[in-house]
Amino acid sequence: MERDYPSFVCARRAEILERVAEACSRSGRASDAVALVAVSKTVGIDAVAAAHEAGYTAFAENRPQELRRKQEASAAYPELAQVRWDMIGHLQTNKVGLVVGRVALIHSIDSLRLAKAVDARAAMLGCTAPVLMEVNVAGEESKTGFSPEEARSAIAEICSLGHLSLEGLMGMAPAYDPAAARRAFSDLRELRDSLARETGCQLGELSCGMSDDYTIAIEEGSTIIRLGRTVFDPAYALQ
Repeated sequence: MERDYPSFVCARRAEILERVAEACSRSGRASDAVALVAVSKTVGIDAVAAAHEAGYTAFAENRPQELRRKQEASAAYPELAQVRWDMIGHLQTNKVGLVVGRVALIHSIDSLRLAKAVDARAAMLGCTAPVLMEVNVAGEESKTGFSPEEARSAIAEICSLGHLSLEGLMGMAPAYDPAAARRAFSDLRELRDSLARETGCQLGELSCGMSDDYTIAIEEGSTIIRLGRTVFDPAYALQ
């Protein structure tokens, strides 16, 4: 790690928080209505420690094996003992044992089969697994997730699983197209609100918005933004 890297992470965090506050103001929301999760998938545990020192308290990984490796490596950093870890990437059913009970939130429940596998593992551990349904609102073939129609069909059964706590929805927007991103985030929010009305489930969370589009996501109602490059990469230009 370069000697001035911690200073970069700290200064960049202040810039990000300023943009978050501005986006919240534009949408009539309080700044603390949005949680910031630092996506650490491309960096080592030393960078995670620098980010924690700068003020980040929640981190996320997209591969179960890397999540476990980071958590084990964090033993060398006592200050990381209480940080929050989330799972944001595609999760195979045979890897749920690496995740359930080890994270605060699984963002990427993309099938009923996976929901049942996570529920079964949580039952085995005697815990409840907080989760989000991943919905591919833009219908992109390259992305996983329920279609909106599949989400409507599956949500009642997912809500009925005894060892899951369905907290809301997660989604991603088409890249490099701000107008399409805004439509995707708006559609995800409207779907979340509709599903909550129809089922009575408390779906308070909306996990959307990444480094290129998080201010748009906040304006459209995101409650959790997932930031990687803008947090950790000095070469990344602020959006």
